[in-house]
Amino acid sequence: MWLVVITLAAVIVTAIWYTSDKARQTYRIGLLNLILWGTSIMVLVDHILGWHAEGGEFLEVTPEALMLSVVLIITALMAWEAVLLFKDPKGLLRT
Repeated sequence: MWLVVITLAAVIVTAIWYTSDKARQTYRIGLLNLILWGTSIMVLVDHILGWHAEGGEFLEVTPEALMLSVVLIITALMAWEAVLLFKDPKGLLRT
């Protein structure tokens, strides 16, 4: 489940990155894009290796898996927000 949710978030952010110049330049959404796609690839490799080694189901659809998806997206957003606060692209924190 978390593979699907993280990949869906990455696809949505990629669409925003592709269509919005303001998001690309001001809000550094490319960084969030890289974080989410990197997480998607990491989770895909984890699922493939776990499925190959242990067998069983490839996608786990449980409340715990959904909660992990939410936690992963919140963590990605927190990392992106921390970079935005540190870089301060609009210069709002320097005044």
